[in-house]
Amino acid sequence: MNAETPQAVELSLPQAFLLLATDDKDGKPEVPVFALRTTVAGAILAELDLVGAIELQGKHVRATGATPGTELQHELELIRGKSRPHSARRWVSMLEGRAQTQRIYEQMAAAGIVEHVGEKHLGRFRAVRYPEKDHAPEAALLEKIRTALRAAPSDLQPPETGAAEDAAAGAAAAGGGPEAATQDATPGSKPGTPKPGTKAPEARTIALIALMQAAGLLGKLFPEADRVRASELAKDYWPSRAVEDELRMIRLAEEEAATL
Repeated sequence: MNAETPQAVELSLPQAFLLLATDDKDGKPEVPVFALRTTVAGAILAELDLVGAIELQGKHVRATGATPGTELQHELELIRGKSRPHSARRWVSMLEGRAQTQRIYEQMAAAGIVEHVGEKHLGRFRAVRYPEKDHAPEAALLEKIRTALRAAPSDLQPPETGAAEDAAAGAAAAGGGPEAATQDATPGSKPGTPKPGTKAPEARTIALIALMQAAGLLGKLFPEADRVRASELAKDYWPSRAVEDELRMIRLAEEEAATL
């Protein structure tokens, strides 16, 4: 492997966020556990949105009827099966949890990206950590984000529903593969259409930046990032906005409980 070129590994948004939000060495979260789990739930919605399986219609999340191949089939079926539609924040609240987060960690452990490490406490309880095993996937993510943050503010626009899926189809029609499509897709314009003279950030990378900002992670990993633009992006992109809304409700509940 070329040390100067991090290996590209196709990660879902929940996997990518969780990898970045976990300390490489000790395998512990870089953000509070409640923020970690809440943002993973938002990343699930963002992933399903990018592949065109769901979309925000008014204030409610609805399934589109598309059947893309995804590891999040269970979550998609939950959304499809509800007789009444829910808001994005409500879905974040319903999807967040320890089991969801651990399942995604285990997927990455099975792929050799992180390592499952258990610790015994008091001889009875077992805490599980996931330190990094292969740095290449995270290095590739960090480089993509760094490049995107250097892009013009006009390029950092919220992805459209199905942006990743449509970009892949556009590149395939032009004779390229899905990988070339995601590299050249310009969010906010017709998916799959490259910006003349440069490569605009991928829709998936922009979604990840918005989620990291919502979780309070972006400034920790990229202190030089434009906080104002990142905050605008997190509010403009509906999955990250739902994460911010849910985190705000959690913090308010904690503050109220502390005064009792």
